[in-house]
Amino acid sequence: MTTALATPAPLFPDLRRMWSDAPALTVLAVILILALVPLYAAMAIDTRVFQGESPWMKPVKFHYALSIYAITLAFFARYMPVTTRTSRRWRWFTASVIFAILAECAWLSAAAMQNTASHFNTDIPFFTAIYSLMGVFAVLLTSASLAMGISIWRNPETGLSPAVKLSIALGLILTFVLTVITAGYLSSAGGHFVGIPVTGATLPILGWSREVGDLRVAHFLSTHALHGLPLWGLVAARMGDARGGLTLVWAGAAAYALLVAAVFGQALQGLPLI
Repeated sequence: MTTALATPAPLFPDLRRMWSDAPALTVLAVILILALVPLYAAMAIDTRVFQGESPWMKPVKFHYALSIYAITLAFFARYMPVTTRTSRRWRWFTASVIFAILAECAWLSAAAMQNTASHFNTDIPFFTAIYSLMGVFAVLLTSASLAMGISIWRNPETGLSPAVKLSIALGLILTFVLTVITAGYLSSAGGHFVGIPVTGATLPILGWSREVGDLRVAHFLSTHALHGLPLWGLVAARMGDARGGLTLVWAGAAAYALLVAAVFGQALQGLPLI
């Protein structure tokens, strides 16, 4: 009698699939990362200071954030139906998202060259007008997570456990919903802070205020729902059976949304995170 040997499941997903499943988003991520080289060079050469730091710091931060976003979408694209991710409609949608991301980066670099603010800039009429357009682009680029989340949710052939599949879909969808709410309020508030900083003390690396409310905390957590919830989904899938795992993922999604609401409310009261 011949016994067939089962092929063990790989411990880690094949990252090379990003090139075949989402080539445009993968190339975009590479471009954004490579563009950090001239940005860091500009930071080293340009000795000007804007609001206490190099004017090139903001484009650098956005390049990191948007490259991580593009890489994440490229990775999750494998769980979409093949017919969807290869359709002409999806390719056109992806192209519009990429255009929005590149436009945001170009605008940020233009502001850095002018040594002026890219956000909340009412001193330069042109920048004020562009800021509204960039808001539209921001919603467009974030909507990619919503479209992908719904597509994965409706795909019966992801090959994932129910808990992990649900966590990825909810993470992507919540990224759009929570970001639109928090970033939408932030963009209309006229500034990051609720209150007047006394000394300008901030948390290391993150740069959030330690003295007054900082709306960027809720914005940050909102944009990373597509990372936090899938990680929780991997844990939930190991903690319970299929139904129990789904329950844990729903509970985790609710807890995450409440966390964002809590830090958002805390900032609105003028209170720092720490």
